[in-house]
Amino acid sequence: MKHRHLSRRSFLRAAGVSLALPWLDAFAQTPAARPPRRMVCICTPLGLHAPFLFPQQAGRDYTLTPYLDVLREFRNDFTVISGLAHPEVGSSHDSIYSFLTAAPHPERRAGFRNRISLDQFAADHIGGETRFPSLALSCEGFSLSWTRSGAIVPSDSWPSSVFTRLFLEGRPDEVQAQARRLRDGRSILDAVGEQARSMQPRLGGADREKLDEYFTSVRELERRMARSEEWSRRPRPQVNARPPQNITNGADLVGKARLMFDLIHLALQTDSTRLITLLLLGTSLVPPIRGVNLGHHDLSHHGQDPSKIAQLRNVELEKMRTFQAFLTKLKETREQDSNLLDRTMVFFSSNLGNASSHSARNLPVILAGGGFRHGEHLAFDPVNPPPLSNLYVTMLQRLGINADRFGSSTGTLRGLEVAG
Repeated sequence: MKHRHLSRRSFLRAAGVSLALPWLDAFAQTPAARPPRRMVCICTPLGLHAPFLFPQQAGRDYTLTPYLDVLREFRNDFTVISGLAHPEVGSSHDSIYSFLTAAPHPERRAGFRNRISLDQFAADHIGGETRFPSLALSCEGFSLSWTRSGAIVPSDSWPSSVFTRLFLEGRPDEVQAQARRLRDGRSILDAVGEQARSMQPRLGGADREKLDEYFTSVRELERRMARSEEWSRRPRPQVNARPPQNITNGADLVGKARLMFDLIHLALQTDSTRLITLLLLGTSLVPPIRGVNLGHHDLSHHGQDPSKIAQLRNVELEKMRTFQAFLTKLKETREQDSNLLDRTMVFFSSNLGNASSHSARNLPVILAGGGFRHGEHLAFDPVNPPPLSNLYVTMLQRLGINADRFGSSTGTLRGLEVAG
């Protein structure tokens, strides 16, 4: 790979491997090197307990709540928003269908037809700028993404298949051979090692540091995936106690989220896509979290039982910690004179404001990164709020898309401004 050919579309290639390079300072020499804007939409399908999330004070001087305290170091990198909802979306688990579409009355199964989701609307405008127009990821099989005709976009639920899509390509036999090498503990970096070494001397110190950071992230993800696969094959211990429910990988909401967040980080770092949706795990199984012995779904439907709320807090604090680790990765990844978090809108929310009553009002909303002026609690009247789709219009415009309406919107979201 000669230096004059070093472009934004540069890859390290070998049989069965196509490793996209992260954004390097050297790319700034090319005319098409305009800094990208990105969007990640995350849904935690059983909501978040509002008293542990929403501050009592509006504005910038709010007191951190237990969940926001986990994000303390990012206080000026996110905005927490209370009161928002989709108009005419009823209170039920079916509200998940309208989470990113705002289509009315998903609870009325007969005659319901969905609309295009936020990510796919954006993909119609900017999806052609990357290898993958968008990625629909899920920890439990259901997708948040919908086409313009109202058909669901299939999601990737297995980290190994996402990894294959991102990094393995070629003839089927080459991909299969490389997949076997990964299972045997070989890294995809082994296949492109010589190219990487020959490229390094031509790069500046900051670019070499970025590449080392990127390669380290790839190795760490490979090791984590290998450990996950190894544990899934191990027999479970035999005990003389009757378990409340089997704890399998299907209950490991923390492990599944971490793997997906690692994959999202690499996909964004390499500019493989700029639009990603992720549905986190909401399960009836007992998550492997200390102090928790009831299923996550049961805990979210707590009926104000203090003991259930205490366990729910443990579960949701772990969710917040995985989210915090993801934000850390994004902020620590430099991109020219900025970082990946500043160039990526991370929308973290739920289709339910109160899972215990199935309410789809007063949704939990955190918007991080994206170059907005953060650090506030935007508090709207939950009885008469602006539609959540107003936030979606603001996000679309931040992506550079000339949109003044989406779903049930009435404009942009008041109070959310671009930094600087």
